[in-house]
Amino acid sequence: MRSDDSTAPEPGGSSEAARFVGWLGSLGCATAGYVVFQFLFGLLPDSLGGEAAKYLIAGVSGIGTAASAWLAAALVRARAAVGRADANTPAPVAPAPSTPGPLPQILAAAHHALVTQVSVVDDPARGLLTGWSHSLGESAPSRPTALGTSYGLHIMLDLGVPDGRLSTGDLVDTLWRLRLPGGGWSARSQGTEPRPEITALVLGVLARAGASSERVAAEVGRCTAGFTHELDRAGRESTHVVTTVLRGLLRAAPHSDVIPRLREALVDSAVSDPRRDHLRCWSYRLEPPYGLPSALHTAQAVVALDRTARILGEGAASKAAREDGVRWLLACPDPAQDLRNLREEVRRPRPDDPSRHEVLNVRHFTASWTLRALMTPGAREVAEQDGLETEWRALLERAAATVWAAQTDGIWSWGRIENSELRHPMWMTYQGLSALRAHAVWVYRQEETS
Repeated sequence: MRSDDSTAPEPGGSSEAARFVGWLGSLGCATAGYVVFQFLFGLLPDSLGGEAAKYLIAGVSGIGTAASAWLAAALVRARAAVGRADANTPAPVAPAPSTPGPLPQILAAAHHALVTQVSVVDDPARGLLTGWSHSLGESAPSRPTALGTSYGLHIMLDLGVPDGRLSTGDLVDTLWRLRLPGGGWSARSQGTEPRPEITALVLGVLARAGASSERVAAEVGRCTAGFTHELDRAGRESTHVVTTVLRGLLRAAPHSDVIPRLREALVDSAVSDPRRDHLRCWSYRLEPPYGLPSALHTAQAVVALDRTARILGEGAASKAAREDGVRWLLACPDPAQDLRNLREEVRRPRPDDPSRHEVLNVRHFTASWTLRALMTPGAREVAEQDGLETEWRALLERAAATVWAAQTDGIWSWGRIENSELRHPMWMTYQGLSALRAHAVWVYRQEETS
């Protein structure tokens, strides 16, 4: 490709040697042979072997010269003709692959697993429930839960509901039937007290599936009213809980007046890490004592701040905190350490006995959160501004490979835990599928055509 206005040389065009050969051929084969014959006949000495020998040598040389000139001229003409033909022939287009890549196969396998393992239970109090429990493949008969069914519905929406074996309407109805008597939802281990992180998750997927906006708005009001320092101090101090509520509200009620307050609390809780050039990051707590900096919670905060900025815009303080979080992730000295999965506990006083605690065990798929944080538009901007594109791309690909390696046939496995069963949590499969699907869309580049 040339950017100036000069004319490119014609393929197979002339050079000094080609012009000489063409000139020689234009004299005619016989003429060229006769010239060589006369030249050699006059040059060869009489002592060579007589007049006959001189005629023989000069004649053979002349005939050879004539033949060579004819062949050379023919070759030049043939090359020029081929070059002109090639210049007018479009470049061959690579055929489209005849078989799908590995990601479509994994998506199809995940859909098959969800369809074959869906649980349908006729509950005497709540009616017909269609959904999933916390994990796929549980040994005991599984009853649909709000958490498992919410992530299953998210997966089905991501996959585009390729057929009618699963009805999103049935899943939506099940989530409404699983609503607690006083409103809201909770995890299986949290009893009958609604919790904001589970409620926001359910409301987010209900809004995404097109549930009644009036019903969703009513539940959003109950959720946000109870999510205060006075009523849920443990939740407001948890980075995981606050970022989860933020993501759910951004889907269910993007203009809620609670969202700016939660973002402000998230920004104000960023801590400086002296081990990474005093860049700001996040730990598992939003209030002192903060605890150690965490790649997982920093990635969750970056994702939440990025999504909030898309809807509400962002000020200087929020932007600076988000960008510092990206820089902190890129400054990791050991990706294997930063991408390892984590566990944490969210402990709340029990409503019926404040001296005892309700414990929510939370497992985190760190690589999927890191991958999502690095795919935000702001992350790439930071990498380009700071000259860290190499580090950014390396960490992004490392996170994507780690997410990929945790699945088998489209189902993600946490690993062996206390009961020695290989667990397949619904939330992990959703996070794995969603992250890989977003990564595939993110890296897609359409071929430029001239």
